[in-house]
Amino acid sequence: MPGENLSRDEARERAALLSVDGYEVELDLRSAVGGSEREPRTFRSVTTIRFRCAEPGATTFADLIAPSVTAVSLNGRDLDPGEVFDGARITLEDLAAENELVVDAQCAYSRTGEGMHRFVDPEDGEVYLYTQYEPADSRRVFANFEQPDLKAPFRFEVRAPAGWTVWSNGVGEHKDGIWHFAETKPISTYITAIVAGPYHYLTDTYTRTFEDGTTLEIPLGALCRKGLARYFDADDVFLVTKQGLDFFHDHFDYPYPFGKYDQAFVPEYNLGAMENPGCVTFREEFIFRGKVTQAAYEGRANVILHEMAHMWFGDLVTMQWWDDLWLKESFADFMGAFSLVGATRFKDGWITFANRRKAWAYRADQLPSTHPITADIRDLQDAKLNFDGITYAKGASVLKQLVAYAGQDAFLEGSRRYFKRHAYGNTQLGDLLSVLEETSGRDMAAWSRAWLQTAGVNSLTPQVLLGADGRVSELAVVQEAPESHPDLRPHRVAVGLYRRTGDGALERYARVETDVEGARTVVGELGGTDAPDLVLVNDDDLTYCKIRFDENSLATLREHLGDITDPLARALCWSALWNLTRDALMPAREFIALVLRFGGRESDIGVLQMLHAWAKSAHEHYAASAWRAEGGQLLADGALRELRLADPGSQHQLAWARFFASVASSEPDLQFLRDLLEGTEKLEGLEVDQELRWSFLEPLAAYGVADEAVLAAELARDDTASGKRHQVRCLAARPSAAVKAQAWAAVVESDTLSNALVEATIAGFTQPSQRGLLAPYAAKYFDAIERVWSERSIQIGMDVVRGLFPSLQDSAETLTAADAWLEGRRSAPPALRRLVIEARDDLARALRGQACDAGAAGGTL
Repeated sequence: MPGENLSRDEARERAALLSVDGYEVELDLRSAVGGSEREPRTFRSVTTIRFRCAEPGATTFADLIAPSVTAVSLNGRDLDPGEVFDGARITLEDLAAENELVVDAQCAYSRTGEGMHRFVDPEDGEVYLYTQYEPADSRRVFANFEQPDLKAPFRFEVRAPAGWTVWSNGVGEHKDGIWHFAETKPISTYITAIVAGPYHYLTDTYTRTFEDGTTLEIPLGALCRKGLARYFDADDVFLVTKQGLDFFHDHFDYPYPFGKYDQAFVPEYNLGAMENPGCVTFREEFIFRGKVTQAAYEGRANVILHEMAHMWFGDLVTMQWWDDLWLKESFADFMGAFSLVGATRFKDGWITFANRRKAWAYRADQLPSTHPITADIRDLQDAKLNFDGITYAKGASVLKQLVAYAGQDAFLEGSRRYFKRHAYGNTQLGDLLSVLEETSGRDMAAWSRAWLQTAGVNSLTPQVLLGADGRVSELAVVQEAPESHPDLRPHRVAVGLYRRTGDGALERYARVETDVEGARTVVGELGGTDAPDLVLVNDDDLTYCKIRFDENSLATLREHLGDITDPLARALCWSALWNLTRDALMPAREFIALVLRFGGRESDIGVLQMLHAWAKSAHEHYAASAWRAEGGQLLADGALRELRLADPGSQHQLAWARFFASVASSEPDLQFLRDLLEGTEKLEGLEVDQELRWSFLEPLAAYGVADEAVLAAELARDDTASGKRHQVRCLAARPSAAVKAQAWAAVVESDTLSNALVEATIAGFTQPSQRGLLAPYAAKYFDAIERVWSERSIQIGMDVVRGLFPSLQDSAETLTAADAWLEGRRSAPPALRRLVIEARDDLARALRGQACDAGAAGGTL
């Protein structure tokens, strides 16, 4: 649609021209209920914007994506909607110094999770609404100037169906059938929010008395669909929320600035969560319908704290344009882990960070689309794709390095000055660097050039020279960079030396913290130490790098990885070995062997679950095709063995049960899953609850054991929104050409499915055991994606382009097809090309891994 993809240049021009004094938004949501579900639904949206213009007489535009506009008035002049509204923009000519714009529009409810999403609960027929805007979908709900640097106070009024409750950023009051919300502080359009419906709502209060004797009271709320109320452990949500508020008040010296703090867990949510001030939204999967491991509770706590950190980094102080998205996301990602460890029961949060978040960053930073943390964001489509592993996890990793480089006290004092200096304003990179330079005395410009303004990941490898006496004569760290991004960086690292003890444990006996500069750095303090069995060059995970090993260290890990007593060091070694596998330097079968040999001894449940995911990925993508059947059975046998050995009722037992289900393929293994489902087979302590039942049913469906009737019966047992998503996934997983054709048509040729059911259908469609069935869709994919991208919302377009790329057709022919599409579609939208380039690169990496694994045939296993 013309004008829908706002460019950075247009945003700069408009920001130079306009200052916004305030919004008044009236929404009538009574149309959300009643009527036919077959008819498109709209709601009335009336927006009044008061704004100033630096150049009277100038022309600009307001943003609005809506099916129709009833009336437009600018400074009392009625404008013809047919002339000024093109479907995405409203042209505003002959502006005065002070202006008032009133737009009366019919806006559309969404089924894609963008704008005003409408969900009908199949369990009870209740309707639930919520908004999701980032980066630029508030214009689907009300007319505005949709860019982060045109902040303003907002006042919302909402008419809703009888019996509903409505929430927004400010405190709400229901009077005469209308919900009136207190005016907000100046905030950006993308963090305004509306949540409405018959939600289950619980409350609490946070109280904090400061040193000066003042007391802060923050009303807390937590809400979810009525159908999930019986599972909702709101007490734990409130506990983590209070711990986080205490932590950030202690460290930021700036009281929470947005009044109340509601947290809404909403259905069919595209993201993990969104930091709308005073009304944070989360995906409802954070309400656990069955037994989960502590890693799931830790993950939820991390997200709660991540969004809370945004109240300061992002909401109070906001980046000027999406180039500096890292100014909020990197900080929130870092602060999520920092506060998790510092304030909650999850004291091993840095292990999860090293093992899980950094894996996301390392993958993203090795794609052709990698970019500096401070990115070049030309337009909104670029911005949408930039919510990636670089902006989040690499940025957070680099901030952890910054804390080591500048010192924690200097880092936090810089943050405090940043908030006070720029409260309710917008910033760029230099604004943060200047305060950090003040507090640390370090050259932040040089640090920024090395870490924030270049792309790529360095590798650090130890070189150990032993003297005649058997001691270390020299230990050096060698730094390398890929040809595509050759920059070497300054790293503040800890180098740890480990050796085996008399009882077989592998423990650290020496540690030196040092600055690594250039291609080779000698760590003089370690000269003369006893010869190590293992050298860990990024001990304690201070920097962002790929860890490599010398040959002696690698040999030690092959035999004694499970003997490392420190869980963070062990997690770092696992992460390094996975990077070796992805880089085709370690055969996939060797990595799988290590997981099967040592995984059962892994104490950290989050690390274990990551190992399961990596082992499955190694088998599906990096193992030689000729070995896949054997490797799959080895994984299933090993998983079943560990499942039987796990302590009854333990989270490790649950993790191994889920992993076994994900790799089961033989008739005996599938029969064992059926027996567990039917109750004819039992494992002491393993409760086969509803969520675990669906985990067992997917492989049974994929191998043709569970048919449509079985899945219908299971849906009758779990006739809920969650059950429907599981059933749709299992239905699409069945090994039938007709099933695959139906699933493809439902996602690619039709737009009737909601975002959640699109996601479920794609997940079921792409079964690694069905490569032959999926082969015809490789060509269809390249024929369809440009049309899908142009016709569907960007979220659905991303889901389709990523999810249906023919990665399971892992051959040179698929690479050639991708290259041909890229060559022939040079004029395709850059965001679409980026997605194809990334998927093509993943496939090329997989083929290199398969070649490496094929060369190891008859090797370590």
